[in-house]
Amino acid sequence: MKRYFAAIVFVALVGSTGIAIGVAASHSRRAPADVRSAQTGSDDSGPTRDPQPKDEQRVILFASNPIPAPPFLVTDLNGQPISTADWHGKVVILNFWATWCPPCREEIPEMIDLTNRYKDRLQVVGVSMDDGDPAEVRQFAKEIGINYPIVMWSREIVREYGGVPGLPTSFVINREGRVVQKHVGLYSIDVYESEVRALLGLPVNATVQTFQDTGQIFLKNAALATELPGVDFKGLNEDQKRLALKRLNSTNCDCGCTLTLAECRINDTSCPVSHQLAEKIVKDILSGGTSDSAGAGQQ
Repeated sequence: MKRYFAAIVFVALVGSTGIAIGVAASHSRRAPADVRSAQTGSDDSGPTRDPQPKDEQRVILFASNPIPAPPFLVTDLNGQPISTADWHGKVVILNFWATWCPPCREEIPEMIDLTNRYKDRLQVVGVSMDDGDPAEVRQFAKEIGINYPIVMWSREIVREYGGVPGLPTSFVINREGRVVQKHVGLYSIDVYESEVRALLGLPVNATVQTFQDTGQIFLKNAALATELPGVDFKGLNEDQKRLALKRLNSTNCDCGCTLTLAECRINDTSCPVSHQLAEKIVKDILSGGTSDSAGAGQQ
């Protein structure tokens, strides 16, 4: 099955001053079913979906080291309390979206359908990234028939979930309250339904495999990564590579993202600043620089 991604990419900068969100582009891209997270592409043909070929076996990927969903207690648009403590025993899709995001709007009917069909076993929660009047979001939700709770975003929620690299972004949470997957972009309902069914212990035409979360879900797990996007460790011995990874996880990127270099490489593979600084660290170690304090942008 092909997965088609159409995202409005934005950068969530979390720091002492809060979050800055900027809309950059809208793209469409195909991604194979066993890719953990969609990435921005350059095909502007718009989001389309193909059914899964009957002879193709899907692969479902869940984190082998899932961490508990960051807790919060907030009020939804209808004034009802929404607490992560109430999710235990249910599969949860925590969906970050916005009314101005076309891929988000296309995805909403899928979330409505899943909510209708899995009822008490599945909880979809929408986190609106709109900056306007919550009443407008509530009216939008009413007009299109959203049947699951919507809460407004906050700096705390976005920060606790490690930032939101694009819209829509959905965190998939198992019945034990642990985050097992993250999807960035527009995905077929088949992807979500397969994951929901697998987590509920229901029959599913797919193979379930696991992966270690080294930043794909939560950036703070970047410290577990042994490879980083765009970073060439070739020529380093094992001790040198460990030192390089240590520096990359303890040195801040200067692009303004407030992330470490390792986190920035995972969060934004196109960032030229983290790429250049990472290359500098590797070259320094190759040339004999072994001090932990070497490098720019130290925390």
